[in-house]
Amino acid sequence: MILHTLSAAPDTRAFRDCLSVAGPGDAILLLGDGVYAALPASTFLAGLLDTGADVHILRDDAQAAGIAEPAAGVTPVGMAEFVALTERFPRQMAWF
Repeated sequence: MILHTLSAAPDTRAFRDCLSVAGPGDAILLLGDGVYAALPASTFLAGLLDTGADVHILRDDAQAAGIAEPAAGVTPVGMAEFVALTERFPRQMAWF
């Protein structure tokens, strides 16, 4: 069980590499440029959801990127929930 913090843009190798190792039981938290994968019309969304990991998006970063409502299957979280995720997943991997 790993928390993947994914701040890489969806069209990068780091983004693809994260999707190739994330799986069921893991969580992915989209932040920074990674939030663009949560746009409802994103071509990267299916690959993200196909990992089987729980997918979250940092609400502040989504709002800064102009994403009022992320796609279905992506759970918005605030800083308190981000901290709770880090407590729930002692193993973490940052992708940028």
